[in-house]
Amino acid sequence: MSTTSVTWWGHSTVWLADSGTSLLTDPVLTGRVAHLRRMAGPQPALPGVPDAVLLSHLHADHFHGASLRKLGGTPQLIVPRGAGPFVVKCLGTEAAARTVELGPGDETTVGSLRVRAVKAAHDGGRGPWSRERAVAVGFVVEGEARTWFAGDTGLFDEMNDLAPLDLALIPVGGWGPTLGSLHHLDATAGAEALRRVKAAWAVPVHYGTFWPLGMGRVRPHMFRDPGEEFARVALRAAPDSHVRVLAHGESLSIGRPA
Repeated sequence: MSTTSVTWWGHSTVWLADSGTSLLTDPVLTGRVAHLRRMAGPQPALPGVPDAVLLSHLHADHFHGASLRKLGGTPQLIVPRGAGPFVVKCLGTEAAARTVELGPGDETTVGSLRVRAVKAAHDGGRGPWSRERAVAVGFVVEGEARTWFAGDTGLFDEMNDLAPLDLALIPVGGWGPTLGSLHHLDATAGAEALRRVKAAWAVPVHYGTFWPLGMGRVRPHMFRDPGEEFARVALRAAPDSHVRVLAHGESLSIGRPA
């Protein structure tokens, strides 16, 4: 039996191991990002330096310069098209030399894996205070398994084109008590995304980790509950899929007959 494993370290940080190659998604390895504080789970304890880091868009809770510097080593950086200048500004020219920019439909290889950028319905700018912009993307990783890391996204029609998948890493919440439905998924929309992509397995991400300072008592259910709610709704919306709600630092392995 050949296996693919994922370990969720909170928010959108996932360690993906497939075919002897390791990828790390949108790493946030610190206890704080701007006004957000890590409210649950341990600091990520990665097994080493990944072969590549997948960065879905420029928002600070996904492209976190301090975490990328803390990671160390020289992993390949796979970033959205247009993010190259920001890599230089944030991480320097050495990091830019190992950076690959991908737009939707573009692909590259990392070890034995093929990594393809796909559409994400999300704002790609760094933030309202910044002129830094790049397209927001998700990624489909193909090795022993076909895995979709959605990044941040709302629903879009072309999700159906990603099917079928072995594993989907689906964002089902956010980092604060408000969530814009146009550019994000809540638990119900996440279950609809799962129905569209027809993934055999799904893991909910992007919830239950960071929350604004001083707002721990504001709508705590939006912090705590999206993963389990996603699992419940998915039973009806995507009954052929298996949902695994991971604790911080917990792993899931899926296998195919060798």
